[in-house]
Amino acid sequence: MATSSAKGWRPDTWTRLRAFQQPEYPDASARAEVEARLGSYPPLVFAGEARHLKEELARVCRGEAFLLQGGDCAESFADFHANSIRDTFRVLLQMAVVLTFAASCPVVKVGRLAGQFAKPRSQSVEVRNGIELPAYRGDIVNGIEFSVAARTPDPARMLQAYTQAASTLNLLRAFAQGGFADLHRVHGWNLEFIGEAPMADQYRELADRITETLAFMEACGITASTSPEVSQTAFYTSHEALLLGYEQALTRIDSSSSQWYDTSAHLLWVGERTRQPDGAHVEFLRGVSNPVGFKAGPGMLPEELITLLDLLNPENEPGRVVVISRMGADRVLEALPPLVRSVQHEGREVVWSCDPMHGNTEKSANGYKTRQFDRILTEVRRFFEVHEAEGTYAGGIHVEMTGANVTECTGGAQAISEQDLADRYHTYCDPRLNASQSLELAFRLARMLRKERARRGAAAGGDEDGG
Repeated sequence: MATSSAKGWRPDTWTRLRAFQQPEYPDASARAEVEARLGSYPPLVFAGEARHLKEELARVCRGEAFLLQGGDCAESFADFHANSIRDTFRVLLQMAVVLTFAASCPVVKVGRLAGQFAKPRSQSVEVRNGIELPAYRGDIVNGIEFSVAARTPDPARMLQAYTQAASTLNLLRAFAQGGFADLHRVHGWNLEFIGEAPMADQYRELADRITETLAFMEACGITASTSPEVSQTAFYTSHEALLLGYEQALTRIDSSSSQWYDTSAHLLWVGERTRQPDGAHVEFLRGVSNPVGFKAGPGMLPEELITLLDLLNPENEPGRVVVISRMGADRVLEALPPLVRSVQHEGREVVWSCDPMHGNTEKSANGYKTRQFDRILTEVRRFFEVHEAEGTYAGGIHVEMTGANVTECTGGAQAISEQDLADRYHTYCDPRLNASQSLELAFRLARMLRKERARRGAAAGGDEDGG
């Protein structure tokens, strides 16, 4: 008999509560049939992988590692190509190598991939030229085209999402374990980037250090043929657990632990619109044994944060919960410290991660939804400043990015202007950092993380010296 550490929980107990952001399917029996089929399909990820991620996130809790979480704002069926998966994976590897060498600590790599199909919406309908249709909620629910046929929620889309997620995971596992992630290869890509970057001189010092380290490793006999760690890496998937029928259908019992796991991804999170303590989404996540997360915006109160931790991590297990701060550059200095202090005061174990994207979204003069690179960077920097002031660990970053050369966020060394947005604006929902901007962010972040690690090392040394 399967058990759960969450009292009175079953995979369907969420259905007794109010579930926000759920589509209204015109045929409930068709939806039930699709969910039943999904319930018979193989798991996309395995319980042991999720447990291993939790162990790695526990290291982040202790300040021994750093969480890099990034990927698409919303995966689409139309843009499903091996090259796009490869390019996003490649940029995440490049970012991870920069951060690993800069801070001399492991980087836990988690993609917003292989399941990020559903999107919350501020309005349930969209009106154009007097015509009202259901809002686009991601390809797992309906189509982006503004027509009755496309916008009508179709449960069969869940089957296509599952198939695409399975194919994506297959490719990611091949990339992670098949030599594509070799440190020498990834560093070569970074050298190519630096050679073309407008701010190359600022990055070259770190690149030279990486080159010297790799040469030293080779001289010591540490190569891809002698040490698999050089050519392989652990890579995990994540997405917002928004479409609860889909998530329930992919929830399985782990035979080795008799615990429930949501096998749609290794890590699931809930957003600002669905983190109600008495709501269906939190109820669902409290019973699965995966690592979970929730977004914390500027309106979150300390008592709300502690209530969510009581529900999602009653045993205070390190690595179980990621708190994803998304305050906005202008609010983070005032809104984040009370939350950090409340967690410290209560002695709770959390991973603090910064989402510098969602609090900095704005409309350009020519009507495009965009984000300024400088404001993204400012929020990251202020996130680190808060944790330095509070004596806590800034443990991660959560970004919407792509390996493609899009023009969706303004600024950065490429100096993308509002006029440039129309050139390659391809996102289905939110603007993403392109490959160059993502790597620029990694090099800038590397300096902050190196300083953070030095501060914590000095503090630890002082404690030891003081007895």
